[in-house]
Amino acid sequence: MELERAYRLHALYRGNDPDWKERGGSMMHDSGALPHPYAPLGAVYLDDHRCRFTVWAPLAQQVTVHIVAPQDRVAPMQRDERGYFHATVEDVAPGSRYVYCIDDGKERPDPASRLQPDGVHQASQVVDPAFAWADAHWNGILLRDYVVYEVHVGTFTPDGTFDAIIPQLPQLKELGVTAIELMPAAAFPGERNWGYDGVYLFAIQQSYGGPDGLKRLVNACHQQGIAVVLDVVYNHLGPEGNYLWDYGPYFTDHYKTPWGSALNFDGAYSDEVRRFFIANALYWITEFHIDALRLDAVHAIYDFSADHILAEMARAVHKQAERLNRRVYLIAESDLNDARLIRPAALGGYQLDAQWSDDFHHAVHTLLTGERDGYYADFGMLGHLAQTLRNGYAYAGDYSAYRRRRHGNSPRGCAAQQFVVCTQNHDQIGNRAFGDRLAATLSFDALKFAAGLMIFSPFIPMLFMGEEYGEQAPFQYFTSHSDPDLIMGVSEGRKREFAAFAWQGEIPDPQAEATFQRSKLNHALRDQGWHRTLRDFYRELLRLRRSCPALAELNLDHMGVNTYEREGVIFVHRWSEGGADAACLLFNVRDTEATLVPPFPLGRWRKEFDSADERWSDPAHTDPKTQLPCELNADDWIVLTLAPKAVALFRSNG
Repeated sequence: MELERAYRLHALYRGNDPDWKERGGSMMHDSGALPHPYAPLGAVYLDDHRCRFTVWAPLAQQVTVHIVAPQDRVAPMQRDERGYFHATVEDVAPGSRYVYCIDDGKERPDPASRLQPDGVHQASQVVDPAFAWADAHWNGILLRDYVVYEVHVGTFTPDGTFDAIIPQLPQLKELGVTAIELMPAAAFPGERNWGYDGVYLFAIQQSYGGPDGLKRLVNACHQQGIAVVLDVVYNHLGPEGNYLWDYGPYFTDHYKTPWGSALNFDGAYSDEVRRFFIANALYWITEFHIDALRLDAVHAIYDFSADHILAEMARAVHKQAERLNRRVYLIAESDLNDARLIRPAALGGYQLDAQWSDDFHHAVHTLLTGERDGYYADFGMLGHLAQTLRNGYAYAGDYSAYRRRRHGNSPRGCAAQQFVVCTQNHDQIGNRAFGDRLAATLSFDALKFAAGLMIFSPFIPMLFMGEEYGEQAPFQYFTSHSDPDLIMGVSEGRKREFAAFAWQGEIPDPQAEATFQRSKLNHALRDQGWHRTLRDFYRELLRLRRSCPALAELNLDHMGVNTYEREGVIFVHRWSEGGADAACLLFNVRDTEATLVPPFPLGRWRKEFDSADERWSDPAHTDPKTQLPCELNADDWIVLTLAPKAVALFRSNG
C-alpha cells in the first residue's frame, strides 16, 4: 500500500484526477505485483518526514539507499520481479541528501533525482513538490495561436536564473509573444551549458534556480497568458555525470548518435527504459504545469519496435492532458522531413502535434546571406522558399545534392500549425564557428525582410531571444566540464564539425567563461536607435498576424504562392474561410528594386503594411524609398515597383 500511497500523493495525479483508479490508473499491473507503467521514480516525499524511494536496477542483486545528510544511515530496499527496488524510509525530510549503493559497491546519485545541489557527481536531494500555484484558470492556448520565443536561461539575463526572466514577461507579452521555449534545464555539469549535456532528466539545474524557480516562472507566465515550452533531450545523455550505465541497460550498442551511444528503446529491458522517459514527460506537464515539450533531435531516437516510443509517449501525454483539462503539445525537432511524426495514428503516424521546419530556415538564410556550404548546398533558389511556404518542406521526396539521395516525404494533408519556423535559433546561430547572429552581418532592411517572411508565413513563428531588436551579442557554444580529456574532446569535435563550412579564424573556446559571458543579452539595446525601430517592426507584424483573419487562419488550402525568380519576388495570396478577408503579400528578396505585374484577384485592395514606409527606416539612414500606392484596383492592369528587401501587405474585405 505504500507504493499506492506514494503514487496518490505524488504530484503526477494529486488534485487533478480523483477517479484515477476508475480511469485505469491503478498502481498495479494485472499481476497485482508490479508498478504502474508510469509510476513515479526516485525519491517521492510523502508526508510526516517519510519518503518513498524507487530505482530500476534489473541486473543488481541488492540496492540500498544511503542517507548521507543530515544523519548518516543506510536503509534496505526490496526488489520486485521487474528489477525495481523500493523502500519507504522514516525521518527523511525535504533537503535530505542520499545516494544508492549498488550490490554493496558503487554509490551513485539517483537516476531520477529531483535536485543535484552540489553537482552531477554528488548526492541527490529529497524535494517536496508542494507549491502554491495561482494558475487554476489556465487551460493553455491553441497551438495556432503560439508565437514562440526561445530562451537560454543562463544568457537571457545578467543573473541567468528563472526568476530573472519574470520581470521581462510584460515586454514579451506586449511584443506579441504567446509562448516562451526554454532550452533544456535538466541538471548538467558545472554552471554553464547549452543544456544538451544534461544527465539528470528529472532534476532542474541548481544554478538556474532549481525546481521552485522553474515553478515560479511557469506560474508567472500563465498569469501573463503566456504558455511555457520546455526543451527535453530523449536521444542521449551528456558525457559527464551519466551514471545510468551503472544501473541497467539504458543504452544500446546497436545504434550510435552523433553524441554517443543511443538509448535502448527497442532491445531487451527496453520496456522500463521507455517508461523512464515517458514518466519524465508526464512529470513536466503535471508537476510543473509545462504546456508543451520540444523533443530534441528525434531523428537520433532509434526504435524499430512495432510501437514507436514517440507514439507511445504521445498517447500518454495526450491522455494526461485530458485528465488535467489542459492543452498540452509535443513538438519534434527533426531533420528527416518525415510527416509520420505529425500524422494521426490512423494514418500510421506518431501523432505528435508539430515539428520544426529546418527547410524554412535554410531557404531564407541562403537567400539572404548567399552561403551555400554544408547543408546549405541544397538551397539558394527562390523556389525552395516557395515550396516550403506551400507545404512545410522544400524537400518532400526530392533529390538532395547535399545528401546525394532523395530526402523527405510528402506532408500532404498536414496542417500549417504543425510546422514551427524560424530565421534564427540556438543551433543555427550557436553552431556557427563564431555564433554570429544575422544582425551582425545583414543590413537593417534584410533583417526586416526575414522577420516579415517568418511572421507572415502560415506557420508557427519562433523568435530567438534578442532577435526582435537585433541583439549584437553572439550566441556561442559553452560548457563547464571538469574532465580534461572531455574538455579537449569537445574542442576538437567543434573544429571537425565546421570542416564542411568555409569559416576561417580561431574558434572560441567552449570551456572559457568569457565565451559564456560574451553570449549574454544586452536588453538596453531594444530602446536605442534602429534596435527600437526593429522591435516596433516585429510588434506591428505580430499585431497584423493576429488581427487579419486571412493571416490568423493557418490554412495551406487557403493560400496560393507565385514565384518570380528573375525579379526576386514571391507573391502570396491568403484568404479566410468563406473569403470574407483576403491578403496579398509581396516579398522582394533582392537588394535592388523589382518591377512586376502581380496576380492580384479582382477587386479593390488597400495597403496595410509596407516595410519601405518612412516609419520603418533606420533612424541613422533615412534615404527615401520607393513606396507602394495606398490603394489598388485589380480590375485594371497593375504594375508595381517594390523597394529593395521590401515586405508589403494588401488586404481586401470581400
